[in-house]
Amino acid sequence: MQTCSLCYTQSPDTALECQNCGADLRQFSVSAVALKKLQQNPRVRDIRLVVDDDACPVCQSMAATYPKDQVPPLPIEGCSSPNGCRCFYEPMLTEIFP
Repeated sequence: MQTCSLCYTQSPDTALECQNCGADLRQFSVSAVALKKLQQNPRVRDIRLVVDDDACPVCQSMAATYPKDQVPPLPIEGCSSPNGCRCFYEPMLTEIFP
């Protein structure tokens, strides 16, 4: 399930628009907004796509650390998990403390 960052309504992974407010989920889902923030943060060097051990084969194949400009969007296209894509982003920092 995807969550709209504007109205916090959940929509299926396959939805392109929020079922409640009509927002473009490719831009306004919680994961899309989080990815944009990570990409804009100068302390983030790379972004790791974290996948559960019991994730579908498509998601398992995508588990890796990516350069900030090459991170795949969530949900992963082709995910076959019955509960929807459960992958998430984890920042790899250049420095830990300010």
